[in-house]
Amino acid sequence: MGRGRVQLKMIENKINRQVTFSKRRSGLLKKAHEISVLCDAEVGLIVFSTKGKLFEYSTDSCMERILERYERYSYAERQLNATDIETPGSWSLEHAKLKARLEVLQRNQRHYAGEDLDSLSRKELQNLEHQLDSALKHIRSRKNQLMHESISELQKKDKALQEQNNNLSKQVKEREKEIAQQNQWEQQSHDHLNSSSFVMSHPLNSLHLGEAYPTAGDNGEVEGSSRQQQQNTSVMPPWMLRHLNG
Repeated sequence: MGRGRVQLKMIENKINRQVTFSKRRSGLLKKAHEISVLCDAEVGLIVFSTKGKLFEYSTDSCMERILERYERYSYAERQLNATDIETPGSWSLEHAKLKARLEVLQRNQRHYAGEDLDSLSRKELQNLEHQLDSALKHIRSRKNQLMHESISELQKKDKALQEQNNNLSKQVKEREKEIAQQNQWEQQSHDHLNSSSFVMSHPLNSLHLGEAYPTAGDNGEVEGSSRQQQQNTSVMPPWMLRHLNG
């Protein structure tokens, strides 16, 4: 005899209900995987047990992308069919979807932090590890890029400071050279002035000595007076000389 049709109603026995849930859940996950592989379809499956435990399946572990795509399509369909007046039911539906999305994001955040991993299968753990490795590679790449940029900027600043230091050293040397040349020129000018004053003062002193002291001899007084008279005559006009001679 063939097996009879199973009546769809909740199983009263708790143990049988748990066993049936485990078997049907595994079959449902298997069918979701098969349809995603055979038909190249994006599948997202979410199952909550009576105790609130989450079981899910998504192609390539992209549940967030599938949910976002579903929300975009559902929102676009609602916008086409919605009226100008918004009903309170739409707000409650929006709130429920946002709440569900928040729960998914919080759960993923806990998984990324290494928490609540008991409910994940081996494949889900491998996918999570792959995502974390990709994130770490991206973070390290960005960190290395920032470090290289910082090192390059510091090298440019160091080169600019060295050039500025060289220019300042060159200016200081040129200034010291100018000061040394100026001091040497002033010293030479001072020495030249001293030598010129000595040459000019020597014949004047000789002339004064010759005029002040007459030559010694028997008639020294006459020679001195005659020399003085000659000097006076060379200075006085002729009419005064005639007057003195007369």
